[in-house]
Formats: sequence, C-alpha cells, structure tokens
Amino acid sequence: MFKTIKNDLPASIVVFFVALPLCLGIALASGAPLFSGLIAGIIGGIVVGSLSGSKIGVSGPAAGLAAIVLTAIGTLGGYENFLVAVVLGGIIQLLFGVLKAGVIGYYFPSSVIKGMLTGIGIIIILKQIPNFFGYDEESAWDLEFFETDGGNTFSELFSMLGNIHPGAALIGIVSLLLIIFWDKVLSKKSRIFELIQGPFVVVVLGIIFFTVTQNHDLLSIGQKHMVSVPIPDNATDFLNQFSFPNFAAITNVDVWVTAFTIALVASLETLLCVEASDKIDPDKNVTPTNRELLAQGTGNIISGLIGGLPITQVIVRSSANIQSGGKSKLSTILHGFLLLISVILIPRLLNMIPLSVLAAILLVVGFKLAKPSLFQTMYRLGWKQWIPFIVTVVGIVFTDLLFGIGLGLMVGIVVILLKSYQNSHFLHIEDKSNGKHKIKMTLAEEVTFFNKGAILKELESLPRDTYLELDLIKTRYLDNDIIEILEDFLFKAEERNIDIKLVSKRGIVENPSSFIKFFNERPKSSLSLN
Repeated sequence: MFKTIKNDLPASIVVFFVALPLCLGIALASGAPLFSGLIAGIIGGIVVGSLSGSKIGVSGPAAGLAAIVLTAIGTLGGYENFLVAVVLGGIIQLLFGVLKAGVIGYYFPSSVIKGMLTGIGIIIILKQIPNFFGYDEESAWDLEFFETDGGNTFSELFSMLGNIHPGAALIGIVSLLLIIFWDKVLSKKSRIFELIQGPFVVVVLGIIFFTVTQNHDLLSIGQKHMVSVPIPDNATDFLNQFSFPNFAAITNVDVWVTAFTIALVASLETLLCVEASDKIDPDKNVTPTNRELLAQGTGNIISGLIGGLPITQVIVRSSANIQSGGKSKLSTILHGFLLLISVILIPRLLNMIPLSVLAAILLVVGFKLAKPSLFQTMYRLGWKQWIPFIVTVVGIVFTDLLFGIGLGLMVGIVVILLKSYQNSHFLHIEDKSNGKHKIKMTLAEEVTFFNKGAILKELESLPRDTYLELDLIKTRYLDNDIIEILEDFLFKAEERNIDIKLVSKRGIVENPSSFIKFFNERPKSSLSLN
C-alpha cells in the first residue's frame, strides 16, 4: 500500500478538501449536528477505507440519505434515537454482506452507470455555481432537484444572479482558472507540479485572500461564505460534540423501519458507486462487493455509536480521488486522518477557507464526470445505449439519484425486452419454385415467453402452401409458452396447407402430430434441449 504513497498523499489532500465541505453541508441538510458529518467522514475514511477491498473508493456521509435522515430525526423523537437506527442499519448491512447480496451491483447496465456519473457531474456543477459566486445556498450539498425551502436547482441559480458577492466570486474565478492551468500546463512541465496538487494551492491562496481582504469594504468575505467547522474551547467541549444512541428506543417499530431503510438505500448507493468508480478507474481494479457491504456495515455501526451520520461509498469523493491520481486505499485512509487531525488542531484555519474556492474544485470534478464528449460517444453507440443513458441523466438532474437510476434501469429493461423480441428467430426464404414457398425458421439459443409475440407474428404471416422447416438444432432452452404456440399452430397449418419439418437434436419429424408429445409430453414446464 505504501509503494504508491507519492500518488496517494497528494490525492488524499484533494479528497480532504472535497470531503470537508460535503461532510458539513450534508449534516446541515440532514438537520443533524455539524460535527456528525465530520464523524461520518472520519469513520468512512479510516475504518471503512481500511476494511474495504476497494483501492480508490472513498466513503462518508451521503447526500442521497439527507432527506431520510431529516425525516427520521423528527419521526423518532430526537437525534439520539435516530443513532440507534444507524447502528441497526449497519448490522443489517453486515447480514447483506454475509448473504452475498453484493452481486446486485453487477446487474446494472453500463449505460445506466455512465448516466449516473454524468448526472451527478451535472448536479455538482449546478449546485456549486451559487457557492462559486458567493451566494449563500444551504442546499449546495443536496443532490435532489426539489429543495426543502420550496425552490429547486434552477430557481437557486436565478436567485444567485442578484446576490453575487464580489470577493467570493473573484477568488472563485481565480481558483478555477489556476486549477485548470495547473492541470493542463504546469503538471506536464515538472514533477513537482504533480506532487503538489492545484486544489491544495488554491486553498492556500483562498486563506491568504481572506486574510488580506477581511477589512476591505468590497472584497471582504463574510462568515456565511466560509467553511464552518465547530470550534471547541477545550478538550471537554470537543468530547461533548459526540452523541450516543439511546438504546431504550430499540423497541420502537419506527426505529427498525428506519434502520432497514438506511441499510437498503446505503447498500444500493454503495454498490452503484462501486460499479461506477471501478468503471472510471484507469487501473481497472475490481472491488469485491460483499466485502464492501461488510466494511460499510462496520463503519455505520461505529459511526452510529459515536454520533455520526450514515455512511456510504460516495462517487464525488471517489472520482476526485481517481482524478487526483490515487492508486491505493492509503489515499482514502489518509484523507480520514487529515479530517481528524484538522478538526482537532486547526479548526480556526479551516474556517478561513472560502466556500467559493472549494466550489471551484468541485466544478472541475463535476465537469470531468460530465464531459460533453461522453454524450457524443453514447449517441454513436446507438439508441439501445443512448436512451437508458440520457433517461438516467435527466432523471437524476430533475428528481434525485435513486429515482433517476430507477428510471434508467426500467428503460434499460425495456430495451433488453425489445432486443430479445427481435432476436428470437431468423427467417430464411429458400425457394419459391413449384408453387410452394420453402421457408426456414431458425430459433435462437434461448427462447422464452418474451419471444412469444415475435414468433407468433411470423407464424401468422406465413402464406398458404408453405413448406416450413423449423430448425431447433442450436436451441438450448425452449419455454413452454413457445411449445404451446407451436401446438396451436398445427391446426392452422393444416387449414392453410402448410407442411412442417421439425429439425432438432431429438431427431427430424415431418408434420408432427403434436409438439407437446414430441417434447417428452411436458406441457406444464419449460424445456431444456441439451
């Protein structure tokens, strides 16, 4: 793990600066103590990062759970009662891992996963633009389209136009240009510019800018536009920031319902993120999904026990890690330690970082996730890839993460059904001499009830006086529904003077009296022809 420290250390610093505002912002959006987001980020980095089999995945509090957390805290009667649900949710995730439920992540189409990455990239850009220009927007860390104040993603953009802060906008623009210049030009000039990442430089620049301009009438940046880490006065105050679960609430049915909801949603988001991060990983590492569920479950148990928010693997942090050159889990673990050390030793320094600087970093992350060239690539792959991709993107941007993915998955399933419908058989017109149409119908390797419509349509369209050769040599699986269609067709074939030659591994039969009898007289079950 330490062999790649020259890559992982710079990447961990970038992930730290991406994770810090996300931890605080998600806690704010969840209606939870700000420190709870930092706890989840620390546990996600150190504990989950150590136990996970992922080399590049980064875990922490997830924006996708913010609405669930906000509702649950009120429903369960307090944050301490909610923490019981977090602990129980972690235990349920451990059971998911033991039962090998991680295989679910492999059943999402590539087009949907790419749509998820692109949609999240667009959301990051849209949500961070107000912060970039110094408009105080609390929902910047929420990935949902409709916001708790009654507005939405686009209404916040319009509100921003009349509330641009000159100082925050200036340092944001300078930071964005410097990151792009650092990445495109300086990093190719010398190794030192690869080791020292652009995001770290702009954060230092942001602190200097804040210090220099804090008494300036026009450019001074107010506290609401800055990072806001809790600052304890002493060790006792620091320890008092931790909350502990009220296990007396464990008999509450609502606690168990919330626990199962957290486990299900957190596991699904984690599996989707694993699939997505593995896809954009330049080293093409494959994450063991069941081990990931075990790691996430352990992390949620510990986070719940000491007052932290629920944890999932998060694509924003994971993609930032990949884009910054992270090679092993050391990057994830180090970012967790950086969070821990910074909130203990330098909280006042962290609070001198303008949010617009961190927004500039996230804008670059978002653009790399939603590159315009990806839209062109997906379009060129054809409608079967393009439609699930674009539906997922639009669904995520205009609803939320899970609903958007669900829409894309449903469209993907419809595409598969259409493809199955089209590929059920091959039809060859071989001869029309002697007044007799000779047609050969070759069935596919697997023919299920999905193919009923296509095969029935072809049989119904056969003209009178046809000689039909039905080839099942390559068919390994024939659904009983198809056998019944063929059985029903025998009556119509006799009426229309259609002769049938059945060719299969079981032999060749001219004008079979019954397809059901031919296939071992098993009318109530599907048939394997191996």
